[in-house]
Amino acid sequence: MVVKGEESDKILELFLKIGLDERTARNTIANNKVTANLTAVIHEAALANGCDRAIGNLLYTVATKYPANALVHRPKLLEYVVSSKIKTPAQLEAAFSFLSNVASEEFKRNEFEEACGVGVEVSLEELTQTVNEIFEENKAVILERRYRTNVGELFGSIRKKHPWADPKMAKQLVDAKMYELLGERTAADDEKPSKKKEKKEKPAKVEKAVVDETPAQPSEEELNPFSIFPAPEDNIKVHTEVFFSNGFVLRCCNTRERLDNHLKVTGGRVFTRFPPEPNGYLHIGHAKAMFVDFGLAKERGGCGYLRYDDTNPEAEKKEYINHIEEIVQWMGWEPFKITYTSDYFQELYELAVELIRRGHAYVDHQTPEEIKGYREKKMNSPWRDRPIAESLKLFDDMKRGLIEEGKATLRMKQDMQSDNFNMYDLIAYRIKFTPHPHAGDKWCIYPSYDYAHCIVDSLENITHSLCTLEFETRRASYYWLLHVLDLYQPYVWEYSRLNVTNTVMSKRKLNYIVTNKYVDGWDDPRLMTLAGLRRRGVTSTAINSFVRGIGITRSDCSMIRLDRLEYHIREELNKTAPRVLVVLHPLKVVITNLESGSVLDLDAKKWPDAQTDGTSAFYKVPFSNVVYIERSDFRMKDSKDYYGLAPGKSALLRYAFPIKCTDVILADDKETVLEIRAEYDPSKKSKPKGVLHWVAEPFPGSDPLKIEVRLFDKLFNSENPAELDNWLTDLNPNSKVVVPSAYAVPSLGKAAVGDTFQFERLGYFTVDKDSTAEKLIFNRTVTLKDTYSKGGK
Repeated sequence: MVVKGEESDKILELFLKIGLDERTARNTIANNKVTANLTAVIHEAALANGCDRAIGNLLYTVATKYPANALVHRPKLLEYVVSSKIKTPAQLEAAFSFLSNVASEEFKRNEFEEACGVGVEVSLEELTQTVNEIFEENKAVILERRYRTNVGELFGSIRKKHPWADPKMAKQLVDAKMYELLGERTAADDEKPSKKKEKKEKPAKVEKAVVDETPAQPSEEELNPFSIFPAPEDNIKVHTEVFFSNGFVLRCCNTRERLDNHLKVTGGRVFTRFPPEPNGYLHIGHAKAMFVDFGLAKERGGCGYLRYDDTNPEAEKKEYINHIEEIVQWMGWEPFKITYTSDYFQELYELAVELIRRGHAYVDHQTPEEIKGYREKKMNSPWRDRPIAESLKLFDDMKRGLIEEGKATLRMKQDMQSDNFNMYDLIAYRIKFTPHPHAGDKWCIYPSYDYAHCIVDSLENITHSLCTLEFETRRASYYWLLHVLDLYQPYVWEYSRLNVTNTVMSKRKLNYIVTNKYVDGWDDPRLMTLAGLRRRGVTSTAINSFVRGIGITRSDCSMIRLDRLEYHIREELNKTAPRVLVVLHPLKVVITNLESGSVLDLDAKKWPDAQTDGTSAFYKVPFSNVVYIERSDFRMKDSKDYYGLAPGKSALLRYAFPIKCTDVILADDKETVLEIRAEYDPSKKSKPKGVLHWVAEPFPGSDPLKIEVRLFDKLFNSENPAELDNWLTDLNPNSKVVVPSAYAVPSLGKAAVGDTFQFERLGYFTVDKDSTAEKLIFNRTVTLKDTYSKGGK
């Protein structure tokens, strides 16, 4: 929600008063979070009437970078900024680091001042002497590189000796010294250095050359993406600030007593939860959520709940519940316990009654349209201030089924004038005369997500409540509710949701294309549902590797390219999928110098690095006088850059012999090739460049094994179809191409549903569940071509 109108003008005037330029000020107003933070910082610093630009810039840095876990100490830091005891960016960064470690614990002024260089003054003489010394040490390099010298390294050396020196003064001295040493800047100084390849001398031959290369060490976060999360015993820091329209600021955190009670129950272990709503099939975004939730619990030796967020009985089905449990296990996760939000309906009801008693909830009779209109105008409901006793009676009537559906809701009494629309008196309970899939027909009132989610987190003693960034604005409501009910508060952290190109991820859109049969069910291999990916032949290992590679970041609005996922799929299948020979579009080749009826059994490799003595790494392929090659591997006209077969040209049949085209049989149209005649070289003396895959008749007059192959491609043409108004028109008409009569080697006939192979030169393929005893069906998992690794991983 962007600040508008008169309010925006007032905030702009405030930001200009502290020295921000107009462009920065307007860009700041476009960001609600920074606007709220900066406004609060200015008022905390008592500088609403303005200040000089240097202090204003420091205030802006405080608003954007101050550690959230130490908000209780921010007023103290601002005293130092306003009094110019902290006056440089370096001092401010040191203050952030110190306060982040202190969090909400006692503020020790002496230690703080020492850590931030308060009172340390670096004289002009001291700084000049240091600059002269550093230039003397680097004189030869500076004279060689002149104005292409990395000045940043020089400043770094200065900061090491004088971390609290005035950076402007240091820059002036460095600029003056550069001019003194080099004189005027010349045109040659601005030319880009030419990139000439230096000839490398060949090293002398030795028996063993040992190259001493130390690879770049991966960061701690790359080695352990869960290292960013705090320990349960540290959950006493301020979680967030809730800004109320009357100027009150609620700083939410656990008391020491409440945290100690929590730690006694959990034994100090990490407790997380994966809370899907059972209203559809899980997609690859849920794979990231599972990795974060279950992965953190596993890494810390803790417990991860699978909790069904089943607060909407109309959308939930037993089918979805069964699917979720099964797919979680397929992904490699073992939940500590499976729970349902509906398990806590009684506790949630009792807490709602308590919420009314404390004056923080009321029964409302507005229609959904009226609620929307009042929220847009930031107006209170006419029922907001009704007596507590009246709301208690009406809520009991709602529970007993005495009020019609849609005639009443229970709303939390939050702040209708807040800048955060998720504090606009959110609905806690609504009436639905619908039996519940798990709880049966006991209830006719059901809690909302905003009411139930945080409370169940607290009741289950969740230590880390992890969710995607679109829930960030719900933090205020989450912590407000736990605060007013005096409940334990989990640590909440939001991460970027997983968006993959050329698909849709919203359950609403997925449900639409499934129910309207644009695809063949929730497990259609073109979908990014986990069931669809599994049917396509993607392994859970590859998906988890992909998710881990992305990392647990807060970088939002980014689309992950589909080829990045495909890279991880290939990496996995390259190690696990045996190779076989399959021809998708067969073209008959008759070998005229091999006796008809003669069949040779040749060895073909299941694995590219198979050793000759490893019999299990090979399989037998028949070679006869009738073989089939890909129609695309033959041309009537040859060219230098073409390595297939052509009239008078030779090519090698993989694992077999070179063949040379001697004749071509054409159809009546004189264009369509019906058959090729060729001779093979049993001595293998000829060495053609082209290598072709092929399949032969296993017996005279008997066709090779016939299989169906489904070639899957991107479901949508655009990278981000969800942003299109007419997103359904972007569906790729060639996302599924069926090849009904491909030929395969006989050994493939033993394949079972779920088995995956590499069809040489074609890609990776998996046996589909639609296969029958009469005909095997294969889904293309991914092609062999890799575009992602070429661009860098």
